[in-house]
Order: sequence, then structure tokens, then C-alpha cells
Amino acid sequence: MVGKIVGLLALALALATPARAQTQDKQPSTFGPVIGAALLCHDHLDNKYFYGWLKTHFGPAYKHEGGAYWFRTGETSLWGAPVTEVMVSDDTSEWVFVGAVAEVAPDELEQAIRKAAGVRHQAADASPYPLRVSVPGSTIAYYNAKSKIYCAKFKPLPPRR
Repeated sequence: MVGKIVGLLALALALATPARAQTQDKQPSTFGPVIGAALLCHDHLDNKYFYGWLKTHFGPAYKHEGGAYWFRTGETSLWGAPVTEVMVSDDTSEWVFVGAVAEVAPDELEQAIRKAAGVRHQAADASPYPLRVSVPGSTIAYYNAKSKIYCAKFKPLPPRR
């Protein structure tokens, strides 16, 4: 009897789990065009849109800190580099931004982007850990032994009433 109840509870939980949570480790087919284009500053940045898109495809943000909502992306990649997290700005900053953590060093990420998308990120200075910035404005920064790539723009002023 107890075994049957446990089995029914397991089935009920499986059926109640949203579809997006079951496919969280699978990369959405639009991940590159949507998130990749935003990270390279090839897209209009609307944090409400990106928050909704990320929540739809990866479930709720796992943390909210530093003026951003952070989403775990499972086994996703951009430009051939593994991406483990994507963040999108909240409304507390004068900036709107989209960023991602790549599991490769900044020079490797820059080479992968240049090869796949043709976008160059030039070192901003001669320091050992320089920011790398593209002409459209995306930035690659050191993040421990990984990379963080982001596009940040000033928020537009609210319309006059």
C-alpha cells in the first residue's frame, strides 16, 4: 500500500513539473540568435523582454543580486563556448544589460566569437587582465578563470506625459 502511494506521488510530481523545467538542460533553438545577438550588442536591449524569455526557457531566476536576475542555463553554448549563466538587469540601475558567464578564458571566447560571428573584441589596455571591447559595444571581462560577456546601454528616458 505504501509503495503504491509513493508511486502515485512520484507520478503526480512528474506530471505537475512544468515542461520548461524538464527541458532545462536542452538549449532552445533560439538561444544563439536571441541571447548571442544581445550579448554582441546587435539587438535592442529590453530587460523585461529578456527576463521573460529567460524565465520561459530556463525557469525562474536562481538569484537576484548586483542589479540583475541570474539564470542557470544548463548545457548551453554560444560560438562554441559553454555558457552556464545568463543575467539580465533589473530596474534599479540606469543601465539595461544582458550578460553571460562562459566557461573559457577571455582570449578563447574572443577567438571563438571572431571565428563564428566575425566580431573583434580589442583589449582596452595593456594590463594583464584587460577588458576586451567590440565596436558595437559588447565587453568581455575576466571572471575568475572564466569570462563574462555583456552588453550594457543607458536606459532610455521615460516618455513625457
